[in-house]
Amino acid sequence: MTPLASGRRLQRLLLLVVFFLVFAYLSYPSLSRSQGWQDAEPDEEYIPTSFDWASRPMKYPISESSLVQLPKGPPRELPRIQYAFTTDELGKAHNETQWYRRDAVRKAAQKSWKSYRAFAWRHDELTPQSLTGRDGFGGWGATLVDSLDTLWIMGLREEFEEAVRAVGAIDWNKSSSSHCSLFETNIRYLGGLLSAYDLSGREILFKKAVELGDMLFAGFDTPNHLPANSYDFKKAKNGELSASSRQSLAVLGSMSMEFTRLSQLTGDPKYYSIVEQLKKGLEKTQEQTNLPGLWPKYIDLIEGTRPRSDTLFTLGAQADSTYEYLSKTYLLLGGLDPSYELMHVKAMDAAIKHLLFRPMLPSGDDDTYEAGSPPPPDILFSGNAVSTQRDKSQLQPRVQHLGCFAGGMFALGGKLFDRPDHVQIGEQLARGCAWAYEAFSTGIMPEVSELVPCGEKVEREAEEENDDHLTQCPWNEAEWRQKKKKAAAAAAGAAVMNTRFAASDTTTNSQTTTTLPKPFTKLLDPHYFLRPEAIESLFVLYRITGKKDLLDMAWRMFQSITKATETKFAYSAIEHVHIPNPGQPTTKTDSMESFWMAETLKYFYLIFSPEDGAAAEGAGGGEEEEGVTLDGWVFNTEAHPFRVPRPMGEVKVKVREGGEGEEEKSK
Repeated sequence: MTPLASGRRLQRLLLLVVFFLVFAYLSYPSLSRSQGWQDAEPDEEYIPTSFDWASRPMKYPISESSLVQLPKGPPRELPRIQYAFTTDELGKAHNETQWYRRDAVRKAAQKSWKSYRAFAWRHDELTPQSLTGRDGFGGWGATLVDSLDTLWIMGLREEFEEAVRAVGAIDWNKSSSSHCSLFETNIRYLGGLLSAYDLSGREILFKKAVELGDMLFAGFDTPNHLPANSYDFKKAKNGELSASSRQSLAVLGSMSMEFTRLSQLTGDPKYYSIVEQLKKGLEKTQEQTNLPGLWPKYIDLIEGTRPRSDTLFTLGAQADSTYEYLSKTYLLLGGLDPSYELMHVKAMDAAIKHLLFRPMLPSGDDDTYEAGSPPPPDILFSGNAVSTQRDKSQLQPRVQHLGCFAGGMFALGGKLFDRPDHVQIGEQLARGCAWAYEAFSTGIMPEVSELVPCGEKVEREAEEENDDHLTQCPWNEAEWRQKKKKAAAAAAGAAVMNTRFAASDTTTNSQTTTTLPKPFTKLLDPHYFLRPEAIESLFVLYRITGKKDLLDMAWRMFQSITKATETKFAYSAIEHVHIPNPGQPTTKTDSMESFWMAETLKYFYLIFSPEDGAAAEGAGGGEEEEGVTLDGWVFNTEAHPFRVPRPMGEVKVKVREGGEGEEEKSK
């Protein structure tokens, strides 16, 4: 071979190697970049977003004189929330069991994060079977930001530091889509950044939170300063956004915590001022709805917070976090705004009358149970109510997994506002969802189901002062069979008519319908999406009551979830929670949303952590970590803990560069 030929072969080989490396860089998810990222040197941390949202002139400006300041004065001395555990209650055997369980949760989180890092880095979420990145929340790395505080709490310091460096390169001006959800961006991204900053004190997280807060603030630059949840970036820059004529209640009330915390940290009242306006609108209309105390699921924002624009009331999807944030914003403000207490108590009392119900359950008298069987469990569920006439409602005994947060909400508010009856109801609700988990063959409850409620009278009136509809009732086998048969016939009819219910109901085939556990009559949506609400309420109730059987419930729940959802590299949502043959593998849907790391695994980790909080095991240098307790921290709806201001202490305020005042000052 001539030297010239040899040189050409070497040249072709080098070109082939270069081509392969470029191809691998562009195609391998862990090396590629999604739309919302900037080039950064390895040692660089903070890169400002390419568009300065803070300097964007508002088309509908808010005058300085109309800005509402944060409540003045030191935080109130609030009632203790957490149960006072004694040394005797937390013996060696208890602690060893807890550490073993916590370690299992931590390993599940490490497995999930490792695969996200390898196959979907900087994308919104990992597809746990096809092992690619998926962007559905702006392309800024939803799992990355949503998981920051989880990594910190679990003591995964190397992973946390790498994630922080990646967050510093996020460009909110560049997205994988032309628009985003104001609601989702707020609870996942802004909530995640604020929480991680509160926990770690990392300045880069604070800067990125302020950038994002300014971008989201533009979502209120509308003629009536009500939020535009469908946030179109181009329209936002030009002041062309407008509120929807039919928006979910959750959008109205689920920004109060994040925007309040941002004002507390920056000293800038504009964020708090805008959510204070929303609160006043809700406060004004709370008694004007068909069911006084509750708001309908959807509200007409064009006409303002008009209360009678919908007839469906629920604590579930599209409404949930507005109710959740009433007591939590009260706590975040140190108890200085009593209107949140009044609104919360009114809402919970109305929910008890119209939305809560007791399921009809088999007992020892049922011929399918052996004599001497224990009585039915003391449990409640939250359903829907339809109201077309003031003060009257028709119950829909429809149970949503999303509604399982209500147990924690009732209990937390009950402790804050001295309502022990609400704490008890919270426990009944939390135990209800835990019972529903164990009722199905996978050990997991479905996304949406229906069951038979107690009492023939499901029409309720607001003036009723008793809770007779929550008392136990005898099992009626004939009634259950009749309602199950009717539900199956309706599902079959829907399939023939090809209605919007056909897809979910037809998955519940005749064999599955026949084997539905009592007293369930229908699975409207049999999926499990890796949701956290059931374990969330168990965590809150354990920390409030100290009842150890809740720990065993949580452990069985965790084992069932991981068994049914685990893939080779991570965990996936599943198509159906009720399999006639328990040995049959579940059908995975190749989806692992960011709340799996942000919420579900975090709550499992915390319930099995030391009762004074999660002192991070293995934290770098072995430093002591402040415990994440219910008295020192309050969780947003995405399970991001914010620091609660303490009496006689300081609330530190981070002043913007160029702003007035000292670097830090007391509020």
